[in-house]
Amino acid sequence: MVARASELVPLIRERSQWIDENRRLPADVIEGIERSGLLKMRVPARYGGYQSDARTLIDVHAEIARGDSSTAFCVSVWSLINWIAGLYPDEVQDEVFATPNSRVCGTLAATGKAAPKNGGYVLNGEWRFNSGVLHSHWKLVVAEPDEAGAAEGPIMAILPASSFEVVDDWHTHGLRGSGSVSVRAHDVYVPKERVRPVMEFFDEQCKSETNSAEPIYQVPMLVTSTVATAGQCVGAAEAAIEHFLNRLPGRKITYTDYETQQTAPLTHLQVGEATLLAEEARLRARTFADLVDAKAARNEPWTQAERIRSRVEMGRVAQLAQQSIRIISTASGGSSIYNDVPIQRIHRDIETIALHALTSPNTNIELLGRHLCGLEPNTTYL
Repeated sequence: MVARASELVPLIRERSQWIDENRRLPADVIEGIERSGLLKMRVPARYGGYQSDARTLIDVHAEIARGDSSTAFCVSVWSLINWIAGLYPDEVQDEVFATPNSRVCGTLAATGKAAPKNGGYVLNGEWRFNSGVLHSHWKLVVAEPDEAGAAEGPIMAILPASSFEVVDDWHTHGLRGSGSVSVRAHDVYVPKERVRPVMEFFDEQCKSETNSAEPIYQVPMLVTSTVATAGQCVGAAEAAIEHFLNRLPGRKITYTDYETQQTAPLTHLQVGEATLLAEEARLRARTFADLVDAKAARNEPWTQAERIRSRVEMGRVAQLAQQSIRIISTASGGSSIYNDVPIQRIHRDIETIALHALTSPNTNIELLGRHLCGLEPNTTYL
């Protein structure tokens, strides 16, 4: 899988400026991703999927991010949400994965409303930040039932992406190419088999009779989210360093006596520090992925402390990558602000990733400190 991802990097880099400017992935990149088989990483084996382990997700998503962060973000979303689809009853999966290279996107924010009807629900509302929806076949949404169904709390529903109206509002600072537009539902009916209470996904989550015995489907949802997301941060930091070193020969430091930036001690400190931060980010991500795979192999339950650690690892990996990229961005000089210089895009993208509610370093590190001080978590998202 990593080798196949590496083969895509030249194409993705060639198209990265187009991706950023057009706010979506081009057809040739989508076709390349489909041919690579990467969309099958978290698809159940009975549908031709690979049920790839956590380390594979980290390394593959890092490799795609070496090409472009928006592309990596979409691929990581499809890895995670395809996996979530594998938690639904088998008859739902038969529908979702009937399409070759099926792509499922989704969000966890309960910003829609659901009214019970004929055993299912009628959905209305708007959902933001739908990364990859422009290229997805199915979409997962969370909604609050009205009074008639309020007792069971928010529901998670999966529907064809074509059921929703697309709102072209993704005009952003970073991750522009992820096409994370808003969508609206207008009296969209979802049958009962495609609806589950949200809290099931934080407890005894797997409702698939076939997948319930598979180790990767026993891993908590937000732990899986960490291993699906962390790799792209690692790859972004490594890409920034690579692009910087490629530009380095012959570049001067304007208004100084240095004939080339390559000989300046400041450059050596910057490159050295940025590299160490990127290496630490990869090490943390891989170490956590290895823990996930080891616990899955032993079918061990996850403690509250381990679930908190998962959130912290996501925040810390993002923070390390962010620090590395900031150093490289500073070292890149005034000429790096042009659109055809990758570092400005990588910098914008990592700052955007670090603002994600589940990725935010500050939120996640505070959660760890709260736990260490003997307090209960102030979130159910564990």
